[in-house]
Amino acid sequence: MSRNICVCQEFLSDAHKRQIEDTAKAAGFSVRFFALEQQAQAAEYLQSCEILYAHSPELLRAAPASLQWYCCSFAGVDPYCKNDGIFKNPACLLTNSSGAYGVTISEHLLMVTIMLLRRMPEYEAIVQNHGWSNQLAVRSIIGSEFTILGTGNIGTTFAQKAKLLGAGKIIGVSRSGKSRDAVYDEMYSFDHLDEILPKTQILVMALPGTPETIGIMTKARIGMLSPASLLINVGRGTAIDQSALVDALNAGQLGGAALDVMTPEPLPKDDPLWSARNLILTPHVSGNMTLGYTCDKTVSMFCEDLENYAAGRPLKHLVDRARGY
Repeated sequence: MSRNICVCQEFLSDAHKRQIEDTAKAAGFSVRFFALEQQAQAAEYLQSCEILYAHSPELLRAAPASLQWYCCSFAGVDPYCKNDGIFKNPACLLTNSSGAYGVTISEHLLMVTIMLLRRMPEYEAIVQNHGWSNQLAVRSIIGSEFTILGTGNIGTTFAQKAKLLGAGKIIGVSRSGKSRDAVYDEMYSFDHLDEILPKTQILVMALPGTPETIGIMTKARIGMLSPASLLINVGRGTAIDQSALVDALNAGQLGGAALDVMTPEPLPKDDPLWSARNLILTPHVSGNMTLGYTCDKTVSMFCEDLENYAAGRPLKHLVDRARGY
């Protein structure tokens, strides 16, 4: 009986397809590729497949109970961790591409961090009004202290780059309060967040979407930050009370913010976030498939685990669906 793989991705180059085909052939699998607009055809072929490589909750819902492994090309897999029957086979393995996005998202974080430290939202407003004022006091990454809320691959990769640029103390905050990376000067669990926020200069949020992280930055916690603090979020928009953030920015109770994620997405045209003071908004661009390195890494991770799967070894990028990552 043939062992089939269904691949439905929009970013694959010819070289990526050859890499997947070669790995599949060596592992004893046949593979077919589908574009995003071919979901109906992909769903039909999927009925005879053992493996699906995609990022499509709709396609996964169409998969049969015989599906053994779903590999998601994104790092965030919260749509697949809800107990709503999306997996017809409860034992189906789920892997993600966590580890492929650290480079591109950490570079985005560096960009907006420097923009906020250099007062770019305020200078942009001056220039748009044809003004000429150049004496705003600016800050540097050198000596700045960071709190990294979410110390996975993305948060840690950014912390490493910030430290290389001269950052001062870097505090990590995670579910477990533990980290294997020496870049963190101190590590705490979520339980200590209220103690840490009043002393935070730059808060970088890179959290996954889990029940624990939804609404973690409440109005009260936003109020714990100082008027000089900066808040940057590249994790999940659901982690922040957006209304409270807008109020804090407009009242000058927060030095600035940068959001690459928000809720809902796309952001409604009349949402107050659009006009909030000292806010950099980007339309969820930090971690998509626009950087070649990310695409290459994601495909390599799938091929690596395909070799593991065929050999009966544990999958390196396996997700604990109960935890959400």
